[in-house]
Parts: sequence; structure tokens; C-alpha cells
Amino acid sequence: MSSYFLKNALMVNEGRLLEANILVENDRISKIIAKNIELKLPINCIEIDFTGKYILPGVIDDQVHFRDPGLTHKGDLESESKAAVAGGVTSFMDMPNTIPNVLSQVVLEEKYRAAIGRSWANYSFYMGVSNSNADEVLKTNPKNVCGIKIFLGASTGNMLVDDIHTLEKIFSESKMLIAVHCEDENIIQYNLINAKVKYGDNIPVSQHPVIRSEEACHFSSSFAIELAKKHKTRLHVLHLSTAKEMELFSNDLPLIDKQITAEVCCHHLWFTDNDYDQKGTLIKWNPAIKKASDRDALLGALLNDKIDVVATDHAPHTLNEKENTYLNSPSGAPMVQHSLVLMLEMMHQGKISLNKVVEKMCHAPARLFKVSERGFIREGYFADLVVVDLASPWKVSAENIHYKCGWSPLNGQEFHSKVEATFVNGKLVYRNGEFFAKGQGKRLLFNRF
Repeated sequence: MSSYFLKNALMVNEGRLLEANILVENDRISKIIAKNIELKLPINCIEIDFTGKYILPGVIDDQVHFRDPGLTHKGDLESESKAAVAGGVTSFMDMPNTIPNVLSQVVLEEKYRAAIGRSWANYSFYMGVSNSNADEVLKTNPKNVCGIKIFLGASTGNMLVDDIHTLEKIFSESKMLIAVHCEDENIIQYNLINAKVKYGDNIPVSQHPVIRSEEACHFSSSFAIELAKKHKTRLHVLHLSTAKEMELFSNDLPLIDKQITAEVCCHHLWFTDNDYDQKGTLIKWNPAIKKASDRDALLGALLNDKIDVVATDHAPHTLNEKENTYLNSPSGAPMVQHSLVLMLEMMHQGKISLNKVVEKMCHAPARLFKVSERGFIREGYFADLVVVDLASPWKVSAENIHYKCGWSPLNGQEFHSKVEATFVNGKLVYRNGEFFAKGQGKRLLFNRF
């Protein structure tokens, strides 16, 4: 088994910046020692000098769509997890709106088996909900499945759940974390009809946040939260996009004690509705990119801990699919390779601290989902680590994009930080544009009940 001695980097972990060396043995962090302490290294230990660089825990992304199975022309487990490790993401949680939809325990376990030996990063898969599979959902094992996913708004995959009896049953009986996509379909359809009356089939993409409006988001989020409070359900609200929704969340408890938690995606912290003119359907997401005031409110809520984690909602489509008319262009875009450097760019802009980036992308997802032995740089924990250079400018281009779809809504964007190396379960899987040791990802486990 391989071992590494990572030396002379600055370690960013649990609110501190430390000069420390890290010994990795097998798949674990064996020792964390001060730089001036001598240590007898194992035979054949590989020493890597990271002077001037920063070592962070690997990023845990709690919301991705890797399109496998059934939509693999857009992306697959191997291609998208490879892009993930290039971006410092060492663990991901994948959504159930694949083909077939993950609506049974049999299909769920088939996805887990398909990831063995293929995934570059650690993985978990959500169990999906339909209007008729509540009994099957309630069989989900909280020890080895990240959560249950309910689409309260229609999106890719047509898994809208609107049967109140199904919702009441799952919210009242499930002991699992329930993650929700909150947009009210009735409001959306009403707005869409009005847009078609005004524009016909040539609806401009700038109408996307009008159709999938603040009202649609707030109404649905409020409904989910009321249901969770009624039944004392463990609820996690995904990809928040409006300032108004921030009134629904609180920061009066530590994350570990919260019943209701919140996520923001990096694109909602970066883009605004002013970007539709330039980016068009490439930034068509559900929920929609909205106003600058919404973006700023989301950042404020992230900083004051009303919002708990940052994720991507990574959702690749081919460029041909995306470069279509508004009504025919699918929602979603690839982001998992660029989420960490995007947040580090916001750090360079003075909007967020380095410690806060690590808290919201590494520590908080581990705490929120109760991920076992990951998300922190601690002796005995799995060696999921990312090394970043905070002073290495580069530009996103077709030549350095690793998504299977081959494009990014950030194409042409210059970043001032770069992911230099990524370790997954103690193995070097990525360094300076090169990939090593495919298939090192393991199934995530959870310390629940």
C-alpha cells in the first residue's frame, strides 16, 4: 500500500491555518505534525513538497447529476467524477432523475454497484420519490444512503411529486434526511402561459426568472418547511435562489442541531439576471438565476449561517442541446470542476474568507449529512485532500475542461487559484492536469441512529 508525506504546505482546517506536514498511510491520515518535528517515514514513502500551497479537506458536493444510467451522452459516473477530482471534489451525492428513475431499492443498489471501480471520487446516491412509491422509499437505509430526494417542482426527469398523501406519509414516517427541490408547479405553469401569450414560442431566456419566479420558490419552500415542522422531519432545502426565502431559515442553532438546513449553489452566488444577455440558455437553471439583490442576499445568508452548505447542482447537457430556443433548451449546466476555484475567486474579491469556503464546502456537508470520517483533516480520517495554489492564474477553456459535454458556462473566465493535486482515500488521483489511479472512490457511510 502506498504512503505519502505531504510537507511544507499550509493546512486549512476547522477554522485554523497551520504550518503542518501530513503523513498518509494506506487510505488514512496517519499523522499531522508540526513542520519542525522530525518523523521517521515508512519505507518507500513518497515525499511531496507543497511549499507555498494550501492543503484543504476534499470538497463534498451534496447535489450532482452525473447522468448515469440512461443519459450518458451528457455525462457518466467516470467522466464527471474525473472532472470532480480535477476541481478538488472528493465526494459527491448524485440525484435520482436518471433513466430509469431511482424509485426502487433494486435500482438504487444497481447504481451503487455500477460505481465500483469506475468512480474517481467517493459517492452516494439519493433514493427518489414518486407519487406512488412511498413504501419503497421508507425501506431506505440511513447508514449507507445520503438521503431521500423529492422534486416539489418539475425538472429534468419528470419526477414531480404533488400527491399530498404521499408527502404526508414520507414526511411523517421517514427517519432519513429529505432533500427537496422547491418550486411550485402551478405558479410556474401560470407564468409560462402568460409568457406564451406575450411572446409566442420565442420566449427570451431573460424571462426564465419571471416564469420560475420568486413567488414559485418561496411558496414551495414555505410548504416544505411547514410540512417538516408539522412532522419534525429532517429537511434539507436545495439550491435556494431568492432573498425572500432567507426569512424561512434561522442561524440560532449549531448546524449539527438544526432540523431544517439550506443549500446554495455556486452559480447562484456568481451569476445574475444581467448575465442572460451574454450567456443565454447556457445559464438556464432550475431554479433560475435571479437578481443581483438575490445573489447578494444568498451570500449574506451563507456568511451568517442561515445557509449551511455550498454545492453545484452539476447537470451537464450537450452544447447542441443547450444552444436551443428557450422552450427547447434543457435546464442545468456543468459546474463540479469549477466550484472550488469559483469560491476561491470570491475569496480573492474579498467576499468570503478562506476558512469560510472550507467550512461551507467541506466541514458543513460532512456534519449536515453525518458523513463518516470525511470532511476534515484529522488523524484516523480518510485521506481525502486537495492542494490549491492561491496565486496561479489560469483561464477556463475547451482544452482544460474535463466534463464529457466539453463546455462550461464559465468558458473564458480567469481564476486566480488553481487545484494542484487531489487525493482520494490516500491515493493521488490528480496533479497538474494529469490523472492517476481511476476507481479509488468508495461508497460513503453515515453516522446515523
